[in-house]
Amino acid sequence: MSNPVYPVYNRIKENIGKVIVGKSEVIDLCLIALFCRGHMLIEDVPGTGKTMLVKTLAASVDCTSKRIQFTPDLLPSDITGINFFNIKKTEFEFVPGPVFSNIVLADEINRATPKTQSGLLECMEESQATIDGVTYNLNRPFMVVATQNPVENMGVFPLPEAQLDRFLIKTSMEYPGHDEGVDILARFNNENPLEVLEPVASKEEIVMCQDEVTKIFAHRDLMDYIVRICEATRDYENVALGVSPRGALSLLRVAKGFAAINDRDFVIPDDVKRAATPVLPHRLIMTSSSRIKKNANFEVIGDVLDRIPVPTEAALGWSSRK
Repeated sequence: MSNPVYPVYNRIKENIGKVIVGKSEVIDLCLIALFCRGHMLIEDVPGTGKTMLVKTLAASVDCTSKRIQFTPDLLPSDITGINFFNIKKTEFEFVPGPVFSNIVLADEINRATPKTQSGLLECMEESQATIDGVTYNLNRPFMVVATQNPVENMGVFPLPEAQLDRFLIKTSMEYPGHDEGVDILARFNNENPLEVLEPVASKEEIVMCQDEVTKIFAHRDLMDYIVRICEATRDYENVALGVSPRGALSLLRVAKGFAAINDRDFVIPDDVKRAATPVLPHRLIMTSSSRIKKNANFEVIGDVLDRIPVPTEAALGWSSRK
């Protein structure tokens, strides 16, 4: 059975491909985060196209977008908005901040203070913002894509674990290959293709995709498989704190997202495996000795996936949907 998400996904991905060279997996993750009503953290060195990817996504969808450049002097009210006193009207008026947009780019989020970073927590988790005791619902769709530079440690404030857990997906752009690098130079040689990019999907279509992804079928045995993966991280010798139930829910959501962009209305074990790498590693808190080793959290997830038995197609019973 064809999934209505797939045609929308195809149009947007093709449009993004007019600007972004390669990076098919990162584009998929970005669209999955959008379709799953989640948020995304892109961590990589400067100049790899993090901001360009988000700008291209925003230009491909006919909805509002804002960019917030995070700096140490940024205040929470700069993100959520303020009430100011209008002298002419002799009353307070609410001026909404940039979070009242559909796609919000939080550029270099680790440069802001923890107080300002926490200003995004309620927005990301509850899709609402409380200003001076009044709660405002945010627009739908609502997605935060944050970027951060991992190579600098002066003047930055690492995201606490509680906020990292709010990001459905964490990934990196990585350097392009040689041929991709040449293609980038050729594409941007005479003009910026982003400036002429037209939207190919409406806000209503994105909301439809978000509703359809939640309906994708996941067998109970697949849910058991997901829980076993998460439980295994809690007993791992190099892990101080493993994946929480919220992490398990996130893994299921992203697995449904992978099913949707592969034109299926049901989840298979490969969807879970593919989703585990961008969803689980940043939710692990490693022991002090393991933090020294680069990518130790990724190795834990890889080892867990190798050890946990995969449910078979016969056991899952695709046709029965029971």
